[in-house]
Amino acid sequence: MGVDYWIRPMQPDDVPAVELLTREGFYDFDVRTHRAHWPQPAPRSEAAAATWRSRAEHFLATGPGGCFVAEDASGPIGAAIALRRELLWVLSTFVVRPGLQGHGVGKQLLLAALEHGRGCLRGLISASDDPLALRRYHAAGFTLHPMMFLRGPVPREVLPVVERVRDGSAADVELMDSVDRRVRDAAHGVDHQFLLRHHRLVVVDRSTGQGYAYVAQGGGAHLLAATNRRTAVDLLWESLAAAPPGEQAAIGHLTAANPWAVDIGMTARMELHTAGYLATRQMKPPAPYLPSGHVL
Repeated sequence: MGVDYWIRPMQPDDVPAVELLTREGFYDFDVRTHRAHWPQPAPRSEAAAATWRSRAEHFLATGPGGCFVAEDASGPIGAAIALRRELLWVLSTFVVRPGLQGHGVGKQLLLAALEHGRGCLRGLISASDDPLALRRYHAAGFTLHPMMFLRGPVPREVLPVVERVRDGSAADVELMDSVDRRVRDAAHGVDHQFLLRHHRLVVVDRSTGQGYAYVAQGGGAHLLAATNRRTAVDLLWESLAAAPPGEQAAIGHLTAANPWAVDIGMTARMELHTAGYLATRQMKPPAPYLPSGHVL
C-alpha cells in the first residue's frame, strides 16, 4: 500500500505535533523491543515532553534548515532534525509514525537531513536498535559502534573524594567549546545555551587537564567531555555523586572507546547493558567522551 505524503521544512507551530509523534513512536518501539528483565516501558512524561519541545524550538531557532516534517492529509507522519555544528553533522531526531515504516517515508526524510549536512566532514548519530534505520545509516556511509549503558543506585560509600571540580556557568562556554574541538572535532556552540538552562554544569580547569559534564536529572552524566581520562573520571564521579540516595543513576551512550566509564560503573555497583549504536562517519568514536542523545 502506498503512502501519499510530502516532505517540507518544520515550522515552530509543528513542534507540539512532532513531539507527540516522537512520544508515540519511541514508546511503540520500546514496547516492541522490551526485554523481560527490564522495567516496563512508559510513555514520555509531561515534564520530559516540555523539555523535548523546548529543545526542538532551540534547534529551529538556531538551525531551521535541518528540521523536516513528512506530512499527509492527517498531519505529520514523520520528522527529522539535523544539526550542523562547525564541520560536524548530527542527526538529533528521526521518527516515522508506527505502522508506516517501510513505505519510504524514513528514507526521504533522511535524504533531506543528509542534504542539509552537505559539506560537513564528519557525522554522528545516536541510533536505536531499529533494523530499518540502521540499514539506512549504513547505506549513508556510517560505521555502527555498539553502545552500552549502566544504571542503578550508587552506594554513598563507593564515592571517592573528588577535588578541584567546580560548578560551571555560561562563562565557561569558551572553555567547553575548546574541549569539544579537541575531543569530537567540533564545538557544541549554541547548544550550550540550551544545556545550561536544563542541567547543572560541573567543570575541571587544571594545568593537567580540562573538561566538563552536564549532570543528568537523576545523577550521572548527560554529556561529558575531557582532554584526558583522569579528568573524565573525576567529572563522572562528581556527576554520580549528585544522584539522590536510592535512586537510579545512569551512564549512557558508552562505546568500547570509553572503557574508563565502564570501570567506574562497575565500581559503583551499577548494572551494565547493551542498547543501540553510535553511528559515525569519517571519525572515530570520541574519547574520553560521553555524548548526549540529542546534541551528541
